[in-house]
Amino acid sequence: MSDKICVGAIAGAFGVHGEVRLKSFCAEPSDIASYGPLTTESGSRSFTVTLTRPVTGGLGARLSGVATREDAEALKGTTLWAPRAALPSLPDDEFYHADLIGLQVVDTGGAPLGRVRAIYDHGAGDILEIVGGAQVMLLPFTRAIVPTVDLTAGRIVADPPGASDDDGPE
Repeated sequence: MSDKICVGAIAGAFGVHGEVRLKSFCAEPSDIASYGPLTTESGSRSFTVTLTRPVTGGLGARLSGVATREDAEALKGTTLWAPRAALPSLPDDEFYHADLIGLQVVDTGGAPLGRVRAIYDHGAGDILEIVGGAQVMLLPFTRAIVPTVDLTAGRIVADPPGASDDDGPE
């Protein structure tokens, strides 16, 4: 497991005084400001985040060390990372996306399906992207389709739709 978690990204500049538009990946978007200084993925820069207002597509914020619109615009696309220790513990049936990426995925019979390459959320729930060889599979991340996530063993058991012989009446 990684010692840091991606909690947001800078979507661009907002206004003319160095404010940025943040896209928060937190369950409660405003929590992004409460996890202490956030860093870039490489750790080369650190920012204290002060939220200013809700804006279209995210949150307006001031970042320490960002004083002009040009400074803010130069950070567009930068991901923001928090130390894992600063984040809350999750219940047994919830996971940080970073913990799922790279896990081996097997079907209910134990046959390998691939590894989790990415997780998407387009509004209707999380979707796992699983890559096995040249095959790419997208699976809804629901208890019915993904009954078991075992972080200790580093694997996910999935029951892809259409994989069983008893999917309903013929």
